[in-house]
Amino acid sequence: PLRYMSKYREFVKHEAVKNKSQWKTMGPAKVAVPSPNDFLQKHSKEPKLGPKKKEEDGKKLLPLSVPQRTYRPVIRIKKNFINKNAVAVIRGVPKKPRAFCVDTRQGDKYPLEPSGLVPKYIKKKNYGVTPKYVTQRNEEIKREEEEYEAGVLEQLKKKAMKTLSDEERTNILKALKKNWEEINHAYQGLPVLTDTRYKKIHKEELELKLQQLEHDIAAIEKHKNIYIAD
Repeated sequence: PLRYMSKYREFVKHEAVKNKSQWKTMGPAKVAVPSPNDFLQKHSKEPKLGPKKKEEDGKKLLPLSVPQRTYRPVIRIKKNFINKNAVAVIRGVPKKPRAFCVDTRQGDKYPLEPSGLVPKYIKKKNYGVTPKYVTQRNEEIKREEEEYEAGVLEQLKKKAMKTLSDEERTNILKALKKNWEEINHAYQGLPVLTDTRYKKIHKEELELKLQQLEHDIAAIEKHKNIYIAD
């Protein structure tokens, strides 16, 4: 049998080739040429205002007022800033030259004031004066210590603790110092070489005793009032 051939075959080919190469140029192939009478005129693109109306929204405009004879318009006087600046410079106080410090032979210099060579901080009025916040803080600490001591005394009174007398305190200090001297003498007599385990243990025990005695002596010397529980 013969192959099927559509009757619209030629029409389709014609439509496909009809507008295929129409836009190969810059823009459309055929463009309407502008008329020479339609040239761009001056101020043609500016917005145009409508005609002025004497009456707007049914209201009559106020008549123009004529100024009175006593009216004096404000006249703006043009200032001559060049002369004004010149007078200000002539009458002004001359500026003091800025001090510099030169530290090399090549002439390298830097400002003298921020260099630290000028004693400006020492010459201040409040130099060496204790700041107010430090004084307030010290007063608060002192007040807190007094309140703490008063509270401790009240607790001691409630618990009925015994106060250590000066004579007993002195005797305890002497005994502690004497004990410290004896242990220190024994510690100084230890051999230089601690090669055995017994020597190391003995040395550590003496060091712990000395530290404990030093702590007790410092605590008793620091506090005058010592309380002992029954």
